[in-house]
Amino acid sequence: MRSLPLPLALTARLLPVAVLASAGWALTSGPLAAAPAADHEPAPTTATATASAPSASAAPRTYTAAPAPCEGVSEKTVKSLVPGARAAGQEIASTDKSARRTCSWNALKGFDYRWLDISYEIKKSDEAAVGAYRQRTTERSGGGVVPGLGDAAYSVVDLTTKDKQQTREGVVVARASNALVIITYNGSDFETKKAPGTDEINKGAIKAAKEAVAALKAAG
Repeated sequence: MRSLPLPLALTARLLPVAVLASAGWALTSGPLAAAPAADHEPAPTTATATASAPSASAAPRTYTAAPAPCEGVSEKTVKSLVPGARAAGQEIASTDKSARRTCSWNALKGFDYRWLDISYEIKKSDEAAVGAYRQRTTERSGGGVVPGLGDAAYSVVDLTTKDKQQTREGVVVARASNALVIITYNGSDFETKKAPGTDEINKGAIKAAKEAVAALKAAG
């Protein structure tokens, strides 16, 4: 599984890694996002063209700002997916909160570890969001379409092993108009060194995604 670069989210993940280092396990997952490509528009060749040609950037957007990500799922869902985690979650610092916001929950209960991320990304247009969605789903091959979630949604589950410790991670990418909602949900069992089942992780990620998309629409 190849992940996209998101230094801020990666930095936030290093804290639980340090705590769990004595168990011989390192967390290596997350919704690592590629930097959005700059929009380029051809310059008009005449004054008439400048006056008559509408600007693409002037098109109305359904969503103009990312909602509060830590309110993207209910307390009940947090308790179910990440037992022992603080319901409030922890928002990861962002250089532009209007364009991207992420919240994380993680906890170790007994020997079971769970991590949940919710990210909202607001693009300049529906077309830009479609392009970003296609890029993400192409780079994370092996998954499938999630029907009835946003305008389009895709789910994929991967299993990784490091120092004989398994980690299973599910990622759901959903698009709603000009916004992307990215869910990352993973888990490990430090006693058996096994990972939770594919069905458990996939259903958990999709459940969180449905709530997060609903929260986006309510905030918009």
